Amino acid sequence: MQAAAERGDDEQFDELDSLRSVLGRLVGDLDPDSVPLPCVDALSAAYAEVERLAAAGVTLLARRVAESGQWRREGFASAEEQLAARSGETVAGSRQRLAASRVLPSLPATASALRAGELSVAQTGVVADAANSDASAESSLLATARAEPLSGLRTQAARVRAAAAADPDEAHRRIHRSRSLRTFCDREGAWNLIARGGAEDGSRIMAALGPLVDQAFRQARRAGTHESHAAYAFDALVALARGASKCRNERALASERTGADEAGPATPARVRPTHLGLLRVDLEALRRGAVADEEHCEITGVGPVPVRVAREMLGESILKLVITRGSDVASVIHLGRGPTAAQRVALLWSSPGCSASGCPRTRTEIDHRIPWAQSRHTRLAELDPLCAHHHARKTRDNWALVAGTGRRAMVPPDDPRHPAHAGSRTGTDRAPPALRANG
Repeated sequence: MQAAAERGDDEQFDELDSLRSVLGRLVGDLDPDSVPLPCVDALSAAYAEVERLAAAGVTLLARRVAESGQWRREGFASAEEQLAARSGETVAGSRQRLAASRVLPSLPATASALRAGELSVAQTGVVADAANSDASAESSLLATARAEPLSGLRTQAARVRAAAAADPDEAHRRIHRSRSLRTFCDREGAWNLIARGGAEDGSRIMAALGPLVDQAFRQARRAGTHESHAAYAFDALVALARGASKCRNERALASERTGADEAGPATPARVRPTHLGLLRVDLEALRRGAVADEEHCEITGVGPVPVRVAREMLGESILKLVITRGSDVASVIHLGRGPTAAQRVALLWSSPGCSASGCPRTRTEIDHRIPWAQSRHTRLAELDPLCAHHHARKTRDNWALVAGTGRRAMVPPDDPRHPAHAGSRTGTDRAPPALRANG
């Protein structure tokens, strides 16, 4: 039986290799401008169907990939992270894919629609999640998926889950416990925000934004400009944040004045900054007012900003500032265990996330390549920021980053690239370009 299965697997690999070869040739030869306009829509639809079928195969296999444990041997913290690194999607998207894969065996109609290329991965995840709560709703969910956009399917799925909840209050509490807000910078350098929580909290936020959205719309209309509702909603969110910051500062100053009136001179109130971040800007660019050539003007974790914006922020903010012509911290040797403030700023700029390649985490711990107990000093070139997972792999399992600087592979002790095998002297790799810090 096992031999027959292995022969079947070999046949699938052979067929997939052939398909990959054909598809690679077709895409490689594809010249969009040479496709006649009457044919382009049908050709795009055919590629979309191939894409859905390939994604269906990845989804069906996801639970088995997790069971194989290969992700653990490759140093990933979870199967979702391995899937995300392989497919180029977010960890949240891979988590949804894996969850769907695990329940598909109990949802044959959904699995059949997925295999037929009728459902996208996102649609499959929504249907599987809701149908797992109420299997009798599977057919109606599939009908909605075929007739409605993804937003409509999500609305219907939420209704199914709410109706199937044995304890609606517990479901509500579960949503509250899983509330989250995260931000990230996309490939264009734009700041993005994603929030999740209870509907009533969302209603409160939207109620606060509503008047500000209307105000932004009226101002734009008076100015003769026309933008989308989404653009006005973003402006409203910024206005809400500015208003909250202004109110805090006014209350702090009022408290200071009251204290002075009632009990003599009061301690100066602490006015909170509007912005708090890490700004890197070339000194010449800051003086000139614009960047040139290889110069930078960026906020770590957010993205590039014009020098004008940087100047405005410096006028109302508290920022850790990294300037290329300031004091050289790369060559400084600090005898303490932890890095100096200047070293921390420089390290945050050069490595804002985990040093292990493929790791999406930005919350890190500073790790000494040579244990401080041995070296008794802290040098910037010997420090690597590591997330808690990869720091534990290094500490407990003797994994190590390969030789080099910046983002690079972390490998197990039996990997030939491991410093113990490569013959490299840990901690003496080529130092990163000198970072100049003023902070």
